[in-house]
Amino acid sequence: MTYVIRIAHLSDIHVSDAHFLADVAGKVVDSINEIAPDIVVVTGDLTQNGAHPEFEGAKEVIGWIDCKNKVIVPGNHDSRNVGYLFFEDFFGARTSCHSLGGVTVVGVDSSQPDIDDGHVGRDLYDWIAKSFETDDFKVFALHHHLIPVPMTGREEQIPVDSGDVLELLDSCGVNLVLCGHRHVPWVWRLNEMFVVNAGTACSNKIKARTTQCYNLIEIDDEALRIYRVLPSGEHELVA
Repeated sequence: MTYVIRIAHLSDIHVSDAHFLADVAGKVVDSINEIAPDIVVVTGDLTQNGAHPEFEGAKEVIGWIDCKNKVIVPGNHDSRNVGYLFFEDFFGARTSCHSLGGVTVVGVDSSQPDIDDGHVGRDLYDWIAKSFETDDFKVFALHHHLIPVPMTGREEQIPVDSGDVLELLDSCGVNLVLCGHRHVPWVWRLNEMFVVNAGTACSNKIKARTTQCYNLIEIDDEALRIYRVLPSGEHELVA
């Protein structure tokens, strides 16, 4: 079966002296480029401290990925130390909508300055709904997890309005939600919507019995397939 479109989803790069693994990042980029996805979605925590040199490094790493369609949103670490301004300097708007060959990707900034808690906000709900007034395959991307993730310890920092956001996305007929933050890969199915968390792509901040990884989503006329991909390129079908 041939695919219609492929989405590579990575998250939590954490560029910094303490946590970023450059050799792993190189392998991740090589494996993504070998896959040649149609869209790359990066769901935040590009940096550890929101510092300018870290954003420079994140820009370089993401620039190595050979894909013209990239959707990037900030995470809570990116909004530290007024880093959300550097995010805009390097990557553009923190919230955006993209129509890409039959797929609409809405990316929102769920971070808040200098705190780790997530929040989307009622002021965005109408805009999100209007952005999804399309017959395209619908993807929503944010940093924070909307549903608790197993093997991550005590639940915290889930968006304070996650219930309202989930109801909104369900009513809009969203097919796929992409998020990160918890550093544990997981897939939930809620009604007809897949909610997909990514692990950390290339940092040493792994949890439980996981390792560095990213997600590959294949969409065709008959099905949606989700793979967990290791930096080596080895992949496993998970949904």
